[in-house]
Amino acid sequence: MSRLTLVIVAALRWSVPDGASAQTEAPSADRALARDILRELVEINTTDSLGNTPRAARAMARRLVAAGFPAADVRVLIGPDARHGNLVARYRGTATATAGRPIIGFAHLDVVPARRADWSVDPFALLEKDGYFYGRGTTDDKVGDAILVADFIRLKRAGFKPRRDLILMLTGDEETAGSCIAWLVTKHRDLIDAEFALNTDAGGGVLRDGRRVMFVVQASEKVYATYVLEATDKGGHSSLPRPADNPVYRLAPVLQRLAQYQFPVKLNEVSRAFFERSAALETGALAEDMRGVLKDPPDSAAVAHLSAVPFYNSKLRTTCVATLMQAGHAENALPQSAQVTVNCRILPGEPAAEVAATLERLAGDDRIALRTVYTPIPSPPSPLTPAIMGPIERLVAEQFPNVPIVPVMEAGATDGLFLRNAGIPTYGVSAVFEEQNDVRAHGRDERLRVQSFYEALEFWYRMMQAFASAR
Repeated sequence: MSRLTLVIVAALRWSVPDGASAQTEAPSADRALARDILRELVEINTTDSLGNTPRAARAMARRLVAAGFPAADVRVLIGPDARHGNLVARYRGTATATAGRPIIGFAHLDVVPARRADWSVDPFALLEKDGYFYGRGTTDDKVGDAILVADFIRLKRAGFKPRRDLILMLTGDEETAGSCIAWLVTKHRDLIDAEFALNTDAGGGVLRDGRRVMFVVQASEKVYATYVLEATDKGGHSSLPRPADNPVYRLAPVLQRLAQYQFPVKLNEVSRAFFERSAALETGALAEDMRGVLKDPPDSAAVAHLSAVPFYNSKLRTTCVATLMQAGHAENALPQSAQVTVNCRILPGEPAAEVAATLERLAGDDRIALRTVYTPIPSPPSPLTPAIMGPIERLVAEQFPNVPIVPVMEAGATDGLFLRNAGIPTYGVSAVFEEQNDVRAHGRDERLRVQSFYEALEFWYRMMQAFASAR
């Protein structure tokens, strides 16, 4: 039995009604503060093209300084260029010899674009309605920004004295290139050097039809990579077509092959534990399928069934999907080029060169060139040790009784990638419970359950105390 299995609490076969309140909750004044911070952040449009993350970083810095943090410990760092702003704040510990290295809690300030015409409400005005907060970034990830800032202030007001330093880090472009966290790691490592990091932008709680079914801890994430397949030709007049030379026609069968191709199933320590724990939560055919993929070799029928569900498929294998197309330059001219952008999410440990080679085989035409647009950066998993899982298990048991903890490999990418590669183990523990079939991050009418917001606020308050006080 692996160490990972030993430290994960046994998954239970029943779940907890969503209406059952947590054992503790933040006082009303602290909830009001957190809500006000969330409102301020949502109403600063931090879509990357607008360059407003410096404004958001300064707004949060002002709140921390006003709460009593020394200005020298609250740093707004503009970089890697003038359009991107980051905040790094330090809550000083007692600095004893045995206190241990600092702990990072982090989130990101930027959001993906949102058009008012696409939404039923204004995406950049926080609206509370029917038990939800609506607005761009409410779940990804201004909820995390607000929780960290509000809890830092609450801890300060309570007179909390950590044994080790706590570092609050808000980055400026997680949704684009991740250049802010890469810049911080390279240029300001002294400000963010830590024993480990806790990520508000990963993990969390899963609701199914209003019932809490699991608390997810993210210990690894897939590797992000983007490629372009391009066919070119000399072009010409559209009245004189040459089908064999047409770049659009050359790419069409490649798209069909890409759509039908599935990378092989490869489970790692984290994804294997995910299916083991999840199988104990499910019943019937789904539970049997989860147990089936754990066999050696995996049961082919179980693989087929789970592969049909995008959420489970993403845990089984590397995935590559066509996301953008561009071709031609005029309606009455033969196209001189056609290209398709392919976004891949590669399993940790799988060589990116093998994925690129697979795409070239699928192209099957030496006239089609493969170009790397976003170079994949390896992302090693973070070990789920008793020192990490112990406090989380205890706090989950206290606040969300009988909700099992399940490790997960994130299908998406986060700033945690860069911290892991810098030797700082990183764990996604957002603590925000979301309905499994109603995740609206990056989409229309993004929303956050009000109850989930306040529960996560309390969880992080207690989690930061637990880790910062541990010997």
